[in-house]
Amino acid sequence: MTHPFLDLAPLDAARFASIEDRVARLLHTGQDVLIMQGEALLPLEGAIRAAAGEGTTALNVITGPYGQTFGNWLRDCGAEVIDLAVPFHTAVTAGQIRQAFAEHPEIDFVSLVHAEAATGNTNPVAEIGPVVREHGALFYLDAVASVGAEPVLVDEWGVDLCVIGAQKAMGGPAGVSAVSVSERAWARMAANPRAPRRSYLSLLDWKERWIDAGRTVLPHAPAQLEMLALEACLKRIEAEGPDAVMARHARVAAATRAGALALGGGLEPYVHDAADAAPVATTLRAPAGVDASELVARALRSDPALPVSAGGGALAKEMIRVNHYGTDATPATVRGALAALGQALAERGLTVDVPAALDAVDAVDAAGAAAR
Repeated sequence: MTHPFLDLAPLDAARFASIEDRVARLLHTGQDVLIMQGEALLPLEGAIRAAAGEGTTALNVITGPYGQTFGNWLRDCGAEVIDLAVPFHTAVTAGQIRQAFAEHPEIDFVSLVHAEAATGNTNPVAEIGPVVREHGALFYLDAVASVGAEPVLVDEWGVDLCVIGAQKAMGGPAGVSAVSVSERAWARMAANPRAPRRSYLSLLDWKERWIDAGRTVLPHAPAQLEMLALEACLKRIEAEGPDAVMARHARVAAATRAGALALGGGLEPYVHDAADAAPVATTLRAPAGVDASELVARALRSDPALPVSAGGGALAKEMIRVNHYGTDATPATVRGALAALGQALAERGLTVDVPAALDAVDAVDAAGAAAR
């Protein structure tokens, strides 16, 4: 008995390299791109441990939970960490980054999350990148949630280490990820005596055994199904067109925000300024006196598959997240989520207008489509 998932021809080095090249094109970079055989936390941690250590002074921007995680890794590496934390309902600004450099000219490493799916904000990397480059610091960017939903221009923005995962806006697998590495970043790693070697976290091992060897022999057995799924989602993005994919995400995010405001019941966007809102997910603040996790549980009774969840950790009581990425970046997804939330609010005795919310979604989507 044969099985289409199991009885496949082996994935050879040339096919593996071609998928890396596709990722490089998506990121608009001529840098080396490594596809890592694990979820995005693998290259996120590996890149920090390779490029930062004792003697590093890092500016760690915190606009959500991942920024907090990066600070922990940096400290564990022996780096001196300067945290720049901003409220989760907003984004960091290039001016704040510049001010941090003025106050701490010794900063030589900057870590930033592009879009925080957990908090629904996105940071203006196009404005921040030139400031970091002017100062000369190494620039590390988590673009896991943003890639596919908004532009990620690695070379133009001066990003030295850019990590992506395919499981959100790209609509692909979670089991593989990728990182682009600049020549400056490779040099920093080579000079770091504590950079992981002979380790699953080691980017330098990959460089030595894969890139420097001409990408002709894979250093391990690849995660074949995940690699093929990554290739498939890259082909799907290419077929639709990256600009069209990003426009679809932006249109649906704007429709979600408008629909939530029209719904009423005390529901309102968690991220105050629409310009700071991520196109990959919209976060909403629960009405006063209403527990967000309880409201979400009510909403999911009608359809447990709806991409609606409560915020994580301390945000569970106040934040609702509507995920609209990948194949879920559609008006139908948003309509279903808002209708369910409206029903849950009504059950709590709050006044809502579900038809108005659905009309707002359709109006914003139609206007966005017409503008293209």
